[in-house]
Amino acid sequence: MSRIHYTKPSVGELEAQYVLDAVQNGWGERCYEYITRFEQAFAQHMDVPYAIATSSCTGALHMGMAALGIGTGDEVILANTNWIASAAPITYLGATPVFVDVLPDSWCLDPQQVRRAITPRTKAILAVHIYGNLCDMDALLEIGREFNLPVIEDAAEAIGSQWRGRPAGSLGAFGAFSFHGTKTMTTGEGGIFVCSDKALYERVLTLSNHGRVAGSTRQFWPDFIGYKYKMSNLQAAVGCAQIERVDQLIERKRTIFDHYAQALAHLPGVSMNPQPGHSQNGYWMPTVVFDEATGITREALIAAFQAANIDARVFFWPLSSLPMFQDVPVNTPVAFALPGRAINLPSYHDMTDADQHRVIEVVRDVLKHKGQL
Repeated sequence: MSRIHYTKPSVGELEAQYVLDAVQNGWGERCYEYITRFEQAFAQHMDVPYAIATSSCTGALHMGMAALGIGTGDEVILANTNWIASAAPITYLGATPVFVDVLPDSWCLDPQQVRRAITPRTKAILAVHIYGNLCDMDALLEIGREFNLPVIEDAAEAIGSQWRGRPAGSLGAFGAFSFHGTKTMTTGEGGIFVCSDKALYERVLTLSNHGRVAGSTRQFWPDFIGYKYKMSNLQAAVGCAQIERVDQLIERKRTIFDHYAQALAHLPGVSMNPQPGHSQNGYWMPTVVFDEATGITREALIAAFQAANIDARVFFWPLSSLPMFQDVPVNTPVAFALPGRAINLPSYHDMTDADQHRVIEVVRDVLKHKGQL
């Protein structure tokens, strides 16, 4: 049996055509042509006025937080269920990540826990839309207004997700996306910063170019120390092709999830990514969480998938369990309970029905082995 990978990008002739043009012609006066084109197209897709293409989502978060004035002694609240790329930029700025628990159904920030964690040092709330699932943006934005705190959206995994008809990443102070090769749309590596605030956009634009203010009459003159997080023209060429296909890419992800959901929804003790009625889930990573009563463990799942020659991608570890954060005091029982009984399912765009059937059979077999079927 051929190996089923958990994810791989959907790239084709259009991407190759644009990249070849960028390689052959994207130099000199045309060195930013695809970058500008990509930024404009992505901003239009997001229905926001401003976008800055970056070398990573981590860089977009770093610059956005810096532009908001987050620094030494400040605190940023985020969920303990996350990848480290969400927390790392907080530490780059000398601020402290404050980890709170997640909701058991969405695996995203618990707004009540956010409210309880606010202190005079709190400078922002970081809402991470995990696996395409959406944070409760109504509640978080209300808390932000009440305490005069910006709500930042880490939408790295949420292309295609919508909250009350608005794209994830467009509701907060700013949004950040990832175009890593595993994501719904890709530039190989890369990310993007988006916002609707002109002043914030201009600060981040300057930060992204070594502190050089756009339109400055002095060549090679930075006004302050910035960063180097710009996307390359070659990556942006891939992005231009991907954004032209983005609706198709999102729809394929949703179709794959629906196939899984129809096959697994009736199984006892099994839950998957939720989609509240007022939202749309982009379903970047279909995920199965087993009830504790099933007795199914992460280790048993990994072994079963490996035996079937299928990639097993584990649920994110709690950030506070990692070596660099183990001294951070937390009380997040849900975040610690989830990863030991969950698994991400393969969901690359070119999966066949037969591929999905193989994955579904592994899940069923694990339940049978535990006497649940």
